[in-house]
This record gives sequence, structure tokens and C-alpha cells, in this order.
Amino acid sequence: MRVVVLSDTHAPRRWRSCPPPVAAHLRDADAILHAGDVCVASVIDELSAYAPVHVVKGNNDGPDLVAPETLELTLDGLRVGMIHDSGPAKGRLPRMRRRFPEADLVVFGHSHIPMDETGDGLRIFNPGSPTDRRRQPHGTVGLLTIEHGELREARIVAVTP
Repeated sequence: MRVVVLSDTHAPRRWRSCPPPVAAHLRDADAILHAGDVCVASVIDELSAYAPVHVVKGNNDGPDLVAPETLELTLDGLRVGMIHDSGPAKGRLPRMRRRFPEADLVVFGHSHIPMDETGDGLRIFNPGSPTDRRRQPHGTVGLLTIEHGELREARIVAVTP
């Protein structure tokens, strides 16, 4: 299963429509995870044309975006937790383990800083932002390959020069 992970698209200010480099990854997706700060629901409609979308609400999301604050789902046997803001960097792994005790992977956003970290039997993954890189060198998305309950590959890839 191929999963594209997005966060912090900040439409319509930063995302007017799906950027072509992002769309190139979405075309082969089996599922899309969006870790919040979509800002307007029309982005979810746009993403849904590529694959099923799972989304959590971010601190900048408008009232038209109907989404939970957290989400737990299973993708090809892999248990995934989602939240927008994982809190301060200090203590993040144990805090996410407590928040999602059954998860193999927790996807989050908010900081716009790409991250892939493992500890305490948990992997935490922030794809960064494809459209609002802030102090990062590139806009980024995450790509996951899941097979029979195992995360075979997790990559963060640049989608801006």
C-alpha cells in the first residue's frame, strides 16, 4: 500500500490548487493522510479525486472542515494514529505512545518541520508542509509503503526547488 502524507497545506493562501509535484505523488496513492491545517474543506475534495483521504483538524482549520482532533486507523494491518499538534519536542515520543498506546506509527504536523523518529516501539512522522516551508530548505510530503502490517519504507521528499 502506498500512502502520501501531507500537512499544513494552508489553503487558499498557500495552496490554490494541488501543486503538480504533489499531484505526481498522489497519482499512485492508495490512501492520503492529511495531518491538519488544511484550512478549507475544498482541499479534501480535491485530494479525494486521487485516493481516500483521512484527515485531522488543525488549529487553523475553518468550520467547514469536518474532521476529528485525533484519528486512529489501520492501513494494511499497520496501526496509525494521527494528530495535528504533537506538543513540544521534549518528551514527544513517550507522550505520543501514551496518547496512541496501540499505534505503530503516529503522523502529525503543525511545526512544518519534517521529522521521522523511532523509539519506545513507536515511529513518529511529520511530513512537513508542501506549500509553507517556513525555515526549511524545501516544501515536503511524506511517502509511506506499508505491506502486511509493516512499514516497509518512510520517506520525506522535496516538492519544491
